[in-house]
Amino acid sequence: MSSLLGADGVARCTWGNSTPDYAEYHDTEWGVPLRGRDALYERLCLESFQSGLSWITILRKRESFRTVFLGFDPEKVAEFGEDDVSRLMQDASIVRNRAKILAAIKNARSIAALDVPLDDLLWSFAPAKHKRPRTMADVPAITDESKAMAKELKKRGFAFLGPTTCYALMQATGMVDDHVKGCFRAR
Repeated sequence: MSSLLGADGVARCTWGNSTPDYAEYHDTEWGVPLRGRDALYERLCLESFQSGLSWITILRKRESFRTVFLGFDPEKVAEFGEDDVSRLMQDASIVRNRAKILAAIKNARSIAALDVPLDDLLWSFAPAKHKRPRTMADVPAITDESKAMAKELKKRGFAFLGPTTCYALMQATGMVDDHVKGCFRAR
């Protein structure tokens, strides 16, 4: 268990001990059940922007993302046009990836077209049972549920959300609890 102990003496998932930013995120947000259209849209976008990058990069730019994406209100982001894309591509306070910016806009528009609330759609993929991982090596990158979520989101017009990104979203929003055994957050 000593590998779970941080410098502050708190037992947490090992990644949570690597930086103070990670410790704060691990201790207060990761794995906490999250509801609400705008909050879930934010996490969906941030997980997409993280693809291929370190989560710490996104975490440290999160406030800037919130500002430029107007609080992650999908109705407002759905109205973004080419001028907004150009503005965002010039903004060094966020990740300047055209495909990811376009996906955030497309996903906002896809939310507007849903016939069910975003909460209900996303949470419908939360597994009924989930086995707590013993170590970080036991944490999967993809599950049957994340594959099904990615497939359904793609069918509904969402972009840049494959099974790995969907599983990260499930972890971040508490749809699954992957805090390892021995972590103080393991419930």
